[in-house]
Amino acid sequence: MDITDFSLDAFSLAGRTAVVTGGNTGLGRAFSLALAKAGADVFVPSLADDDGETRRLVEAEGRRYLFREADISQRGVPAEVVEACVGELGSLDILVNSAGIALLDDVESFDRDKWDPMVAINLTAAFELSHAASRIMREQGRGKIINIASLFSFLGGQRSPAYAATKAGIVGFTKAYCDELAGFGIQVNAVAPGYFATAITAATRANPESSRRVLEHIPADRWGDPADLMGAIVFLASRASDYVNGHTLVVDGGYLVR
Repeated sequence: MDITDFSLDAFSLAGRTAVVTGGNTGLGRAFSLALAKAGADVFVPSLADDDGETRRLVEAEGRRYLFREADISQRGVPAEVVEACVGELGSLDILVNSAGIALLDDVESFDRDKWDPMVAINLTAAFELSHAASRIMREQGRGKIINIASLFSFLGGQRSPAYAATKAGIVGFTKAYCDELAGFGIQVNAVAPGYFATAITAATRANPESSRRVLEHIPADRWGDPADLMGAIVFLASRASDYVNGHTLVVDGGYLVR
């Protein structure tokens, strides 16, 4: 493409379809809405739907919102999700692996009962979904896989060795899939959010001392808002990022520089 051919249409997702795991809660809801605002229809697999707010937001943009009750940690379910998306929406152009859990405990008490479900949801489900989606995307000759990593892909992460391990694994998985799929017109990237104002961080933000410790590490001097991630998701899902591959985009207000 010649530079004179570039336009902001490169960021449009009109006519595209997206699967967003965990797409009706927390940061996942922001991802779903961002994709809808850019023109994509959204398919959300989750254990339970929300109160209808995500559907309302997506449909207000004139896009379709489809929900499917699914436990993606169970073997074979991710492939069923991909099949259902293609069957109901006609294609699968974008996969956002955003579902995740974080169980906390001291090292002495953090056992397999906590480790196994986190690996199943945070890492294995992302692999199974990407494996199934990549087959569809190879046939189409295009596709975008966006994995949600974390600052703890690069940091230790006290009281949750499984969270740090799975998020570090997501970065490695992103690079491995990029290496094999780039030649088929598929971009595989990750987004690593920093500290964001969501329900998960409510207790930390409510405690002045713990909130202060977090903010001391953030040059932007504020907690992230889910809206701060929406541009990154649209960019990585769009044609504007067709030569970005195997990259982990950190969105953290500068946390990692301190």
